[in-house]
Amino acid sequence: MKIHAGFTIGYQCVQATPMLLVLNIHPSRRGDLLTEQLLSFNQPIDAWGYMDVFGNSCTRIVAPPGLTTISTEFDIYDSGQPDIMPFDAAQHEIKDLPDEVLVFLLGSRYCDTDRLADFAWANFSNTPQGWPRVQAIADFVHNHIRFDYMNADLLRTAYGGYTDRTGVCRDFAHLAITLCRCMNIPARYCTGYLGDIGVPKDPAPMDFSAWFEVYLGGHWHTVDARHNTPRIGRILMATGRDATDVALSTAFGPATLARFDVVADEIAVTDAVPMPA
Repeated sequence: MKIHAGFTIGYQCVQATPMLLVLNIHPSRRGDLLTEQLLSFNQPIDAWGYMDVFGNSCTRIVAPPGLTTISTEFDIYDSGQPDIMPFDAAQHEIKDLPDEVLVFLLGSRYCDTDRLADFAWANFSNTPQGWPRVQAIADFVHNHIRFDYMNADLLRTAYGGYTDRTGVCRDFAHLAITLCRCMNIPARYCTGYLGDIGVPKDPAPMDFSAWFEVYLGGHWHTVDARHNTPRIGRILMATGRDATDVALSTAFGPATLARFDVVADEIAVTDAVPMPA
């Protein structure tokens, strides 16, 4: 399967504003690219890349005063297979976890484990360890939070999602991640493209999507508490402790979002047309 994806995002700045951008696809997917994936700007801007501590491909710029438009488009190969559900993946003892995984057991900016630990142990300690426990958490979050774009709140933490019972995909991810961490299952936040491929078309404008991964059986596995069903066509951009680490942009000064368009569509396969004799 081939997917055409990309975005155009605009920021209005009143002064020269340094920005960090997490807008490239993840290095683990670059080998699947069928065309280049490069960031383009509507005016000359010095941009330089770096890899952050989580292995994400990031960009630094200084946006000049006025409107700065950032865009990219690319074609990428995808297996077309749905998310794997590793029913037999075992949960690790903490002492057996790799050192670099331990950070994903800790509380973070939006994953306030200290406020949900008692609830998690009271409700999930009797579930079988491993994937069944992760699925139980995903089922709870899926049924507990009502998706509503109008109730998005950039300040809402996992506990806020638990009490408000409404939010967007990041709220589903934050709450599920936090409950997994409370149960000693390493979990990390993911962001990327998830188009309406293999599912009914959503009439709402497309946005980037958030999901999460858990570390079981020596591997990271995808989980999506919002949709709570295996999906196809995910294109990972970045992973981190929570939404702070993978924010599309971090501006060190006033910057107003002025444009936001995202696409991720399957490229139709057409039969080859015979050349005329």
